[in-house]
Amino acid sequence: MLKPQHQWPLAAVLATAAFFLLDAMWIPVKAELAQALLEDAWQRTLNGGKNAKPWPWADTSPVAVLEAPRLGIRLIVLSGTSGRSLAFGPTLLGAPDQGDKVLSGHRDTHFQFLESVENGDILRLTTAYGVLKYRVSWLEVIDSSTQELVLEPGIDRLTLMTCYPFDALTSGGPLRYVVTATPVI
Repeated sequence: MLKPQHQWPLAAVLATAAFFLLDAMWIPVKAELAQALLEDAWQRTLNGGKNAKPWPWADTSPVAVLEAPRLGIRLIVLSGTSGRSLAFGPTLLGAPDQGDKVLSGHRDTHFQFLESVENGDILRLTTAYGVLKYRVSWLEVIDSSTQELVLEPGIDRLTLMTCYPFDALTSGGPLRYVVTATPVI
């Protein structure tokens, strides 16, 4: 049995450990809850809801679902390109019903799968307007400090973009991994 003068340090250590354990568990729980709320908002979008927000204070809403069948990937795509939106999934630059679509995502979370994408892979983009099917045509690394991505409304293509290299220890470098896919006819 511990002496009374030794009980309070043990209690403090246990309370601190419990706090950090609960804090560490909160992040995955929050991520799972967010995905369920995003899925619900996506279903409301498909049922005709406009800007169906996943939670009342959200500054984004689901606009599409991206699938890479060979890799077993299914991701809800969000509107806007803010860092807050990117924390929950890939984001769409432009409109889902226009020709040239660019999706951005973090290399170490939602778009980590791009490292395994190959030329010829099929990508599906489901929007409220229907299902669009694309075939990966080329993969490249570009330097965003010297090369600008240009949207061309008259061209139907899907471009997925993330930071590069995938195993970088720090984020924010100028290199981007770009996957370009063209429509399957």
